[in-house]
Amino acid sequence: MEKVETGSVSRAIRKDKEFGFKNKYERMGLHEEEEEEDEDLEVKWMQRRKDTKKYVYACAIFASLNSILLGYDVGVMSGAILYIEKDLHITEFQEEILVGCLSVISLIGSLSGGRTSDAIGRKWTMGLGAIVFQSGMAIMTFAPSFTYLMIGRLMAGIGIGFGAMISGIYIAEISPADARGTLTSLLEICINLGILLGYVSNYAFSGFSEHISWRIMLGVGILPSVFIGVALFVIPESPRWLVMENRLAEARSVLVKLSETDIEVEQRMEEIEAAARVSKGNEDKAVWRELLNPSPAVRRMLYAGCGIQFFQQITGIDATVYYIPTIFKNAGIESDNEILAATVAVGFSKTIFILVAIYLVDKVGRKPLLYVSTIGMTFCLFVLGASLTLPNSAFGIDLAILAVCSNVAFFSIGMGPVCWVLSSEIYPLRLRAQASALGQVGGRVSSGLVSMSFLSASRAISVSGVFFVFSAISAISVAFVKFCIPETKEKTLEQIEMMFRGEKDSNRGEVEFGDAEHLIREGKW
Repeated sequence: MEKVETGSVSRAIRKDKEFGFKNKYERMGLHEEEEEEDEDLEVKWMQRRKDTKKYVYACAIFASLNSILLGYDVGVMSGAILYIEKDLHITEFQEEILVGCLSVISLIGSLSGGRTSDAIGRKWTMGLGAIVFQSGMAIMTFAPSFTYLMIGRLMAGIGIGFGAMISGIYIAEISPADARGTLTSLLEICINLGILLGYVSNYAFSGFSEHISWRIMLGVGILPSVFIGVALFVIPESPRWLVMENRLAEARSVLVKLSETDIEVEQRMEEIEAAARVSKGNEDKAVWRELLNPSPAVRRMLYAGCGIQFFQQITGIDATVYYIPTIFKNAGIESDNEILAATVAVGFSKTIFILVAIYLVDKVGRKPLLYVSTIGMTFCLFVLGASLTLPNSAFGIDLAILAVCSNVAFFSIGMGPVCWVLSSEIYPLRLRAQASALGQVGGRVSSGLVSMSFLSASRAISVSGVFFVFSAISAISVAFVKFCIPETKEKTLEQIEMMFRGEKDSNRGEVEFGDAEHLIREGKW
């Protein structure tokens, strides 16, 4: 993406002429030789940049609202389960299944969401996910028994799988290269915000009776879906999906709103059309067949995409979030109100530090943040395990709270947001939706296994032992980042595609139209 700094309008106009495009300012009869008019031109140019930036951020924020659903469910269930257990008299096994099944069931939504988004579009797939989730939460709110609670939980999981998976793809496809990391990271901000809201809801409604409190906690989760419904009538469809559907005029009109200059509109349009031709040239090869029998480049993408999702969850973040009450009880805190208050502190830590990642992800890059995150999590998980060997001591309780807060903070700095960023930007256009869905298999399965086995594993090797295991796995994730994750900072989606193929030109400042044509001619995908 071409950067246009203050005072460089004339140079940009000349560049437009070199490309052969008619700049809108030329159509207005403005000439770079006239100094006063040139200054007026510069003001209009800068205003367009400002308006474009606001519009792109607004679209990304609206698309990210889906992730609040996931976060709220994770956060609220950690406290609601305390009252569900007492009200419905469920067993420990039922508790594990109720908590952990969401991650596994969301796979149905994720895997079907890829095909659905290719058929009906990115934004309407997000809407479908919100409707299914809303229906599930309503059933859970009025559930008279564990059976109905599970039915609602399963529907909520499918809805989350639909929405959360496609939101990242949508944001990646509308974002300029130099802001894609920041904008895609908004997903993690919304997840953390949802978790925090869930914790606050737990604390706020904990004073009601056991029969009512958990129902109110779950019922509040319906509200974000209403805002998502409104957002769908504000945001545009993905220009890349529109090109795939051969709706070129609509795609160009969307790009005009998303791009800072006319030059950029034409460049992005050419790149997307070239990538779409590659896709149509491979229509005889089924997407899933290509994913299951990948070329070396696609295989490297799958290693990175599936691997980062797997390590994000297998290091125990969901167990930490879902079972915070159990962890703090094991550390020595006895009062339910004190436990729920401590969870709010954890939620604030997780939410605040995601802002650090948002600020740095497009400045220092993806890999440095992942290194800091994985190394920090390894240390914090080890300290948490050690603190839980000192039960019923003030020092042990303080150390456990500090370790949990620090662990979620390090997660929010890197593994949380960067996982979403990489998963949405590393795949080529024709594979993006389906491959992103497949990439979530490792994460959702490992999350489900961790969540559904945490209580049983804690009983077998102790809670502290479980976190020592998580620490060891986190150490392995450091090596994975070093050898399997590339740096994608400031690269367009088309450049990243070239990079995985080993194209040297992927290091250039921008992808020329000839680069995409080169991909078509070689046909090595």
